[in-house]
Amino acid sequence: MTGMDGADDGFVPVGTPIDLDNCAREPIHIPGSIQPRGVLAVLREPDLVIRQVSANVTELLGLPVDEVVGHELSALIGPEQAARVEQATSTFADLRSRNPLECELVVDGRLQPFDIILHREPGGVLLFELEIAYGERPFSFPNTYQAVRGSVEQLNQAATLSELYTTTARAVRELTGFDRVMVYRYDQDYNGEVVAEDRREDLNSFLGLHYPSTDIPAQARALYEKNWIRLIDDVGYTPAPLVPAVDPERGEPQDLTFATLRSVSPIHIEYLQNMGVQASMSISLLRDGKLWGLIACHHYDRPHLPPYGTRAAAEFLGSTLSLRLVDQFEDDQLRNRLSAQAVLTRLIAATFDDRLPLAETLLGTPNLLDLVPAEGVVVNINGDRRSFGKVPDSEAVEAVVGWARAGVDDVVSAECLSRELPAVGLDPQLAAGALVVNLPDDQYVVWFRREVVRSVDWGGDPSNKAIAVQEGDDVRLSPRKSFERWQELVHGCGQPWSRTELESADTLRGQLVESLYQRTRAALRVAELLQRSLMPESLPEVENWSLSAHYEPAAGDNVGGDWYDAFTLRDGRLIVVLGDVAGHGVTVAGIMAQLRNVLRSQLFAGATPAEALGQLNTFSLHMLPRAFATVVVARVDLGSGQVEAASAGHLMPFVTNSVSHAVPAPIQLSPPIGVARGAVYAPSSFTVETDHGLVLYSDGLVERRGRAIDDGLDELGRTLGGAGDVAASQIWSMLAREFTDDDVTVMTLRRSTP
Repeated sequence: MTGMDGADDGFVPVGTPIDLDNCAREPIHIPGSIQPRGVLAVLREPDLVIRQVSANVTELLGLPVDEVVGHELSALIGPEQAARVEQATSTFADLRSRNPLECELVVDGRLQPFDIILHREPGGVLLFELEIAYGERPFSFPNTYQAVRGSVEQLNQAATLSELYTTTARAVRELTGFDRVMVYRYDQDYNGEVVAEDRREDLNSFLGLHYPSTDIPAQARALYEKNWIRLIDDVGYTPAPLVPAVDPERGEPQDLTFATLRSVSPIHIEYLQNMGVQASMSISLLRDGKLWGLIACHHYDRPHLPPYGTRAAAEFLGSTLSLRLVDQFEDDQLRNRLSAQAVLTRLIAATFDDRLPLAETLLGTPNLLDLVPAEGVVVNINGDRRSFGKVPDSEAVEAVVGWARAGVDDVVSAECLSRELPAVGLDPQLAAGALVVNLPDDQYVVWFRREVVRSVDWGGDPSNKAIAVQEGDDVRLSPRKSFERWQELVHGCGQPWSRTELESADTLRGQLVESLYQRTRAALRVAELLQRSLMPESLPEVENWSLSAHYEPAAGDNVGGDWYDAFTLRDGRLIVVLGDVAGHGVTVAGIMAQLRNVLRSQLFAGATPAEALGQLNTFSLHMLPRAFATVVVARVDLGSGQVEAASAGHLMPFVTNSVSHAVPAPIQLSPPIGVARGAVYAPSSFTVETDHGLVLYSDGLVERRGRAIDDGLDELGRTLGGAGDVAASQIWSMLAREFTDDDVTVMTLRRSTP
């Protein structure tokens, strides 16, 4: 069947004239008619009343349509045969394995053998097909197997895919008597290639020819995955419509996907006629439930009708070939996997040496090009960017990696980068295809393949699939009429990436992520030591005031950016600071250390909390452009309890012991550090009365996954209300929930009675 590219998913209305403009949207599963070699009736179970019947019932059985529609099945085949059908449908859930039911009917005064074929549809619908019987009887599945037993043994002995294809084509032709039998194999885009053929000696060969994906549109492929065998015994048939045209109860056309007699698209008929075909049969080849190929049978001199038993035997051969194809494919894949696994094992072993950078281990001996053959590979891990072989320039590499990161997949491949990135202007001799492994934190591995010009032999020019044929005043698009060998050179594409290569890249990614994690853990231990070394060894001891602090790292030893600080100035005032740098890890610990030291120096030099935060923001934007932090600073006069404070986006401290529910300190909120140039940080002041306190904390204390932060703040306020002199560690214990996703810091400052 031929279709047009770019068709949408919607179907054209039933009855619309079909041409190449709309055939890809043709509702081929509800054609409203059948091939006239048999009669089809649509029944309602369990009473088996006929709702629709094909109009050729009069021609084949001599029964007027109005004496059939609306009547029980006995009106069509007589009481005795109807009783057999009723018994089968009431006894067996799976009717397919019971097909056909053999029967004899009197037609034109003589007894004629028929095959009854049954299929259940949803909603109590039963498709009933009646075909004139040909061939040996009785039909049975043991007989089917006996007919193909020798061929099945040959298939089991075949050692290569080529032998499998050839054996199948020969066996199906011997079994069915068609003039030509071909085995089609589809690529990932559903372009077909004839990989085996058995034919009459006087016919020209189609072996090796390719056919565009538009020859079988998507909706036809979906149907082929459900109904595994299709027969057109006479390409010149006149369709027999169903009467009435739609189901009288549902008001919709009947789905004939599983009907043996289902009529086919007029475009498909024209396609076959252009090939000179008089009869056709196709058998689906499936892998993992998806259409992988077809066994296509053609007859040229006259119509050809293989008996039902022969067709069943051919379908059995197709199913056997499908199973063998999967086995052979998996055998080939296993050999390739074992070879790749040997290289992968050595590469993984090399990554265990922490003394060497990861990028260096991947480009040693063996290297990534031994794992996945290509012209070149680029590795960018931990800021160490290296390449091996022939690769494009850095700008082109980053364009390809950016394209790969735009998706959701960890491993991304393309054999024709020019299609994916037409505006980049990639050199096909360096980067026609790419395989990208996306790693955390914008790290990556990318292989590049050069252009491989391929010669493809098509069955007719695939671009000439729309030939205008003048019909009066209208021009209609028709399928191509020439199927002569037509050669095309394919440019701009690299060798396709195999399934094994993609699996190897995915496995490598998993190992690299694990190795990065292990190496990062060692660095995190260093970061944790750095972080803890920056925490005050002890807190100042001041008269009539108590000061406490507690730091709790996040679950999983994930070093965060929390810090706290407390020291007295030369004039006797007390400084308390609590800050939180966004993120985790070594880099964040380094940023935290710098911010802490800059802020400490500004405060010690006499800057007010608001002035110090302004200077810290300027420093951060200039020296640490990616930093983002929240900080709260308080400068306390220990004699009067007067507090000067400023907050850079930080959660407000609580004032304790004033009421039963602690209240936020009256500090005006200003922008976080590292957000805006020239940000102004507002000063605030208030007094901590005798027997009152101040509690500073980071967001890890009140944030919980799946809970609003306001709920956490409310719980903290209730906990602190009237709590008296509670140490920071006790506050942590009262609010702890087994573990947290973030680190937690708590500081308390309390003024006691002199």
